[in-house]
Amino acid sequence: MSAGSRVVVIGGGVIGLSITFHLAEAGLDVTLLERGTLGSGASRATADVVRSYFAGNPLSSSLAVRSLEAYHAFPARPGSELPLRRVGYLVLFTEPAQVAAFNADLPAQRAAGVDVELIGAAEAREHNPLIGDLPLLAAAYSPDAYISDTSAIVAAYARAAEHAGAALRTGCPVTAIDPEAGRVQTPDGELSADAIVCAAGAWSASLVRCAGVDLPLTEPIEQELLTTDPLPVGTPEVPVTLHAASGLLIRNRDDRLLIGMGYPGPDRESWRAEVATRLAETYPSLAGIGLHTAVTGLRDASPDKTAFIGHQPGPPAFLYAAGFSGHGLCNAPAAGELVRDLYLDQDPGMDVTALAVGRPQRTG
Repeated sequence: MSAGSRVVVIGGGVIGLSITFHLAEAGLDVTLLERGTLGSGASRATADVVRSYFAGNPLSSSLAVRSLEAYHAFPARPGSELPLRRVGYLVLFTEPAQVAAFNADLPAQRAAGVDVELIGAAEAREHNPLIGDLPLLAAAYSPDAYISDTSAIVAAYARAAEHAGAALRTGCPVTAIDPEAGRVQTPDGELSADAIVCAAGAWSASLVRCAGVDLPLTEPIEQELLTTDPLPVGTPEVPVTLHAASGLLIRNRDDRLLIGMGYPGPDRESWRAEVATRLAETYPSLAGIGLHTAVTGLRDASPDKTAFIGHQPGPPAFLYAAGFSGHGLCNAPAAGELVRDLYLDQDPGMDVTALAVGRPQRTG
């Protein structure tokens, strides 16, 4: 590897754009290839939430802490200031086992740099007055959660990458790669590269297989987020709130709520009915409010919900960043830094073997 080496990044979501920016900023000749438009994959099926606390997953939390620092520092780079409105993140515990798991996880979260604490039911209701008469035992509260705009972050990274000299090619799907020869095939012709980076989200598994990497991604999952009808006048703004037992997640979005709850699966109508039931049970004042599809999209997923980031040295080199399992927006700046550091053989500031293919899988 030398300064000016040509790198091809496959995937134009927030992960691929962060990688492209960080490599181009380091002086490399980078071309990004995106099959559709920038941010048209998993980056469009997001709740636009940037947070640092991932319960039971301090590794993802450490990436998120690092990424949040980078998002705050972004105005010092080319592009406009990123939209980040601090609202906090509240996780509702209704079972003793959830409280015990939080306490067991807390030292590792603190070591990762996460600001989170266990609060009582009364304080949780002060943060979110919509909570009904649940058997609420306690809650986790992290102030470092923000509502953002993923499309604005995608656009800001794209501007920054181009300012650093990268070429961004959209509507350009990759049809084949030959990692041993450093060749990437597209309908528009072939590119040669000193390094190929796969950041193709839900389409990553087949590409990395061509490079001899067994990336154990689960089948792509279709995400759906719902939005409510306009909220009644006087409805308070609340933190991003997760009901741990059901997975019901809510956050304010203009005069409505944005809602997620797991994945719809094949019976979408039953899933929507279950969301409506859980919403009414958790927040009785919202019972009967209309629900509508806000956005759908495919997500890549790893078995333990932790990203795979790794490097097969070359020449040519092959690198990968996939399996973010819905954490991509929260992990993107760190992912870009780590891929850059792996390729340039720089100190990444953390144990990257914990992210590589072949790592032991977390349980629980």
